[in-house]
Amino acid sequence: MATLIFKGLFATAQNTPYPGQASNGPGGADYLHHSVAFSDAATRADGYWLFEPADPKPDSANVVVFMHGYGAYNPMAYGKWIKHLVAKGNIVIYPRYQKNLLLPRPNGFPANAAKGIRDALAQLQTGDHVRPRTDQVAYVGHSYGGVILTNLGVHWEKFDIPKPAAMLLCEPGSGPLKGARLPSYEGLPADLNLLIVVGEDDYVVGHEFGLLVFETATQTPNRNLIVQRRDTDGHRWVMATHNEPYSYDLDFDTGIRNYTTARVLQTSRLNEVDFNCYWKLGDALLGYTREGLYHDVAFGSTAQQRYLGHWANGQAIRPLDVFLPQHIPAIAKAQAQARAEAAVAK
Repeated sequence: MATLIFKGLFATAQNTPYPGQASNGPGGADYLHHSVAFSDAATRADGYWLFEPADPKPDSANVVVFMHGYGAYNPMAYGKWIKHLVAKGNIVIYPRYQKNLLLPRPNGFPANAAKGIRDALAQLQTGDHVRPRTDQVAYVGHSYGGVILTNLGVHWEKFDIPKPAAMLLCEPGSGPLKGARLPSYEGLPADLNLLIVVGEDDYVVGHEFGLLVFETATQTPNRNLIVQRRDTDGHRWVMATHNEPYSYDLDFDTGIRNYTTARVLQTSRLNEVDFNCYWKLGDALLGYTREGLYHDVAFGSTAQQRYLGHWANGQAIRPLDVFLPQHIPAIAKAQAQARAEAAVAK
């Protein structure tokens, strides 16, 4: 096992709301812990980073596995979201799964990620770590991380990792690469609570993979497909690109620099899309899965689920669009029509 390079380093968690963040509830700033213990065991491609709640330190905590996008093996890329999850009382495991942008090939990502998860859980059972509660593990993934998570979700027994109880896929996809993808996701657990979020203007991986999971996870009835769209009040824009889940925090900067980290530093915004889309939906999904809370925020195309906030003038920001399993035939019909129109245009 790799040495814990940063064992004992504490980062301050968020104590008060960020501008635009609700004071409480899913996505809100009603935090239970005020520091994050950050451990680095990620020198290898199958390594991991650990983030544990502190100040006060609990004896045990629920676990969120956070799977980064391609090349984002520097946890600063999602640092503020990680702080939010930990301050809410979760242990966050952040598998590395890549050595660099070229190695390993994507088919090797799931095995590397699974080993990181297993080793992190084993490490948490030692010393003065917060002990992990593994009966309701949640999995959150962005971009290629969503491809890896759905592979692990189908094959969790083979990889000897905790069965996923909840899964949030954020702009999931593999772009031109195909490694680790499955032809169908009907093998996902029947009792999994699954949310898939895609952005209207995601031109990196598009919507194809998110739709594939939504349409083929036929044994997983509690699933919603959510589309986040751009909007403006004439002064500010809310964007809907592939980069929206990023929320960098240099407290967790490991010094790694590559194409992805450069994009993170250039494009990351902390705004309503974080607070009222990704963070809100993630918190609601965890609350519903673990305690039966916030079902109307996590699922069902309710006003609470679709809410994305208000502009300074009081006008509502364009709400999220939500599709339920019964909408799949209409989605398929619209896709076929779009393909036919594109063929005629050629």
